[in-house]
Amino acid sequence: MLASFTGFFGPAGAAGECGKTPIQSAATSLSPCLAAAGNARANVPPTCCTKVNALIKTAPKCLCAVLLSPLAKQAGIKPGIAITIPKRCNIKNRPVGKKCGRYTVP
Repeated sequence: MLASFTGFFGPAGAAGECGKTPIQSAATSLSPCLAAAGNARANVPPTCCTKVNALIKTAPKCLCAVLLSPLAKQAGIKPGIAITIPKRCNIKNRPVGKKCGRYTVP
C-alpha cells in the first residue's frame, strides 16, 4: 500500500504548496497515515500524528494540497476522513475551522 500512496504523487497537482519540498516527498512522509486517511475507524498511528503535527507547523497548505490531490483519491485517501486526522491525533495547534477545499478542519 505504501507503494500505491507514494507512486501516485508527482510534481504536478499541488506544486508550490509544499515550498521547496516536492509534493511526492510530502506525501511519502505521510505514508503512516494511509489507513487512517481512508477509514474513519482506523487507529491513527503515533508516527502519523508526529508527521501531521510537523507538517501543520511548517507547511499547513502542503497538508491540504496532499489531501486534495486528485491522485490521492486513487491511493484510497478520502479527504473528508483524512482532514479529521489532526483532531483524531489530538493536535492542539491544528487550524480549527480552516478550509481545505470543500472540507473544514474539525
